[in-house]
Amino acid sequence: MILFAGVDAGGTTTRAALHAADGTRLGYGTAGPGNPAAHGASAAGAAIEQALRRALDGLDPSLVAASVAGVAGADDGFAEVLRHIWAGCGIASPPRLVGDVDVAYAAGTPAPSGTLLLAGTGAAAARFSGRAVTAVADGLGWLLGDEGGGFWIGRAGVRAAVHALDRGLPSGPLAELVSAHFGVTGEPRRRADRIVRLAQADRMLVAAASPLVAEAAGAGDGGAARIVGEAARRLAATAGRVPGEGPIVLAGGVLTADGPVRTAVMALLGEREVVTARDGAGGASWLAALDRLGDLGTHARFTGPGQHAQSARGRAVSRACR
Repeated sequence: MILFAGVDAGGTTTRAALHAADGTRLGYGTAGPGNPAAHGASAAGAAIEQALRRALDGLDPSLVAASVAGVAGADDGFAEVLRHIWAGCGIASPPRLVGDVDVAYAAGTPAPSGTLLLAGTGAAAARFSGRAVTAVADGLGWLLGDEGGGFWIGRAGVRAAVHALDRGLPSGPLAELVSAHFGVTGEPRRRADRIVRLAQADRMLVAAASPLVAEAAGAGDGGAARIVGEAARRLAATAGRVPGEGPIVLAGGVLTADGPVRTAVMALLGEREVVTARDGAGGASWLAALDRLGDLGTHARFTGPGQHAQSARGRAVSRACR
């Protein structure tokens, strides 16, 4: 038996998967953020290693024939970090390092050509031809770009809430949800000051406020509804900058979960064929198998939710990461 390993490391979560050649999932592990640009190479490497260790639990790492690691925010130098992790876990060959857009696209479709629209913590679109990225739009990071992504939405929501509190306006759903998210109470200006200090100290608190905007929009908050609409327009415009034939794959938590942003984006994309990405780690593992074995028609098995296989052959005494 041979195994294939895949890693999907993003700004919020890292996932690792182990599959047999027929697409049966044999191991799965998760950990914290794995984006080295956002969190540093050391922290990102630690998260990737933790997820990989968990996925390898009970499996023989010497059986891993090929691996792909999709890592957001990685440069070429990060390949050396991955090489050390793989060697420490007993996997003979290091992974092929690709971007998070590659594994997100692979998680949505086996089609060699198409478009990815990704909106997680960040946001980007990519055009694929022959499974290679031929054009990219946005993906410029939380400070200068990623328009319509989770951080952009969270920042817009927190900004609107803080400005409402600063002006002493009647407290609506968005201001109340943001106040609760940051754990602040008291009179409006005091809450605004406290939210500002906390947001400046930890920008990931701002990104984590993104779902609150959708919740407030659903509760009838007009400001939140406007943010949702603007996010959708910006994401659709980003996808429109990399046009081409084939499906559009929606990926990232903002676009894969049912909610007002996804609904609005779907409406703006019109008659295009749209599919939703499934498991990114499974997509990475499928790419690893594709590199080694070619297209076996097993894409759905690799990327589907699946269950950990419990067969005796997959539960040999492990030498993983000892």
